[in-house]
Amino acid sequence: MSGGAVPAQQAAPIYLEDLIPGRRFTAGPVTVSAEEIIDFARQYDPQPFHLDDAAAKQHIFGGLAASGWHTAALTMRMVVQALAGLPWGIVGGGGDLQWTKPVRPGNSLRLEIEVLEVTPSRSKPDRGTALVRNRTLNAAGEEVQVFTVRLMVPRRPETTPG
Repeated sequence: MSGGAVPAQQAAPIYLEDLIPGRRFTAGPVTVSAEEIIDFARQYDPQPFHLDDAAAKQHIFGGLAASGWHTAALTMRMVVQALAGLPWGIVGGGGDLQWTKPVRPGNSLRLEIEVLEVTPSRSKPDRGTALVRNRTLNAAGEEVQVFTVRLMVPRRPETTPG
């Protein structure tokens, strides 16, 4: 993954009240190299189609492909960038993860997040949830991963006149 460390961002706070269905956030691009695909696979998903291009050509992928978990990790980096203003960080409550197309060496990935639904908590007035769809796209605009997840988000603190 090119680009090195993610710089600390001083994003404006994003509270539940700021999230409305249809609102979008973006991040990227992040480019993945063959070396990064292989290094990740050696550590976390050591299957031949992630480790060796020749072996991968004999597989249904037809060539070296990043682990889905590598794609998820690259996506998480972009999610943190896109939603840097969430005061509690990215706190998920489960979701649906789909890998729709292989990520190849040299692919440049970008992220589009869409808010689908916002629900204030009835039992905890300081928070609520937002259902968001994270679409990771390659340079051709093809989805390589779709992760629909429910995030816990704080509500805007009440201010008292002083």
